[in-house]
Amino acid sequence: MALIPLGDTSKHTDPNKILPMSYMWARQHYKDGIANNWTPEEVSMQADIEQWKSNTALTESERRLILWNLGFFSTAESLTANNIVLAVYRNIANPECRQYMLRQAFEEAIHTDTFIYCCDSLGLDPDEIYTMYETIPSIHAKDQFVIDLTKELLDPTYKVETIADVQQFVRNLIGYYVIMEGIFFYAGFAMMLALKRQGKMIGIGEQFEYIMRDESIHLAFGCDVINTLKAEHPEIWTEAFKAEITDLIKQAVVHEGNYALDACPNGMLGINAEQFINYVKHIADRRLMRIGLDQVYHQENPFPWLAQSTDLQKEKNFFETRVTEYQSAGNLDMSDF
Repeated sequence: MALIPLGDTSKHTDPNKILPMSYMWARQHYKDGIANNWTPEEVSMQADIEQWKSNTALTESERRLILWNLGFFSTAESLTANNIVLAVYRNIANPECRQYMLRQAFEEAIHTDTFIYCCDSLGLDPDEIYTMYETIPSIHAKDQFVIDLTKELLDPTYKVETIADVQQFVRNLIGYYVIMEGIFFYAGFAMMLALKRQGKMIGIGEQFEYIMRDESIHLAFGCDVINTLKAEHPEIWTEAFKAEITDLIKQAVVHEGNYALDACPNGMLGINAEQFINYVKHIADRRLMRIGLDQVYHQENPFPWLAQSTDLQKEKNFFETRVTEYQSAGNLDMSDF
């Protein structure tokens, strides 16, 4: 049974019949998502509130970096949720994949709620934060790049019926899973976790750790879907198409580099925009290899400590904060970071 059967309608998947399963990797991603359950209110924001209100705890550069990341993620999470619910789910009828996508949609709602929680806790102006995708050129450019890459999916009349459609569908999936979730999110993760390492905005940093953990599973699922479609329809994976995808990822690195320069123009203690750009190049190579393409940048990871940030089995003083403990770190591919 194919992930997206073409031609013979008698072989089409019945989305209401989940057993027997064809793709156990989808079932495993669902189980991993369940094991990683959390909510933003489980993380205390008290220290963050005190630092944000203080005139000395944060520099202007640090405040800018925080605002830019809240501005990008607050709307990017809604964009990814819309792609899942309105587009990808409709075109992949396999029931175990759909079960995972329902879990992912729930996680996107949790992520959206996280930014509501952060904005409310810090007393930020929602009109400023939630319109940054329109007012900040580097954020707008990233969002528009992904919208252009996934526009077919958002067409309510779009169907995957031919080999050409499968290729176009894979291109859209790469725009969504590999570029949006696998590249555009990760410089922001590095920025906020770099601040956390310095004892700044610990609450937001912990929530970004949880989001990054979720996103690593989203990325793994998306790449498994892409690689399965390549295996089931090898004729789509032409040299021209591979070159096109490599070029799109190179364009994404440029967009993310512009964002890094915009969010962190002057650098700060121990971190600067050049490091974030090098990190994006490093993870771009990881994404290329994940879907069977050659590396472009051969850049070493400037932030090797990021992999440690996903090991969230922490002991906390119960009277200070409650923190969700992930059940297992064993299923994560550390090349994601």
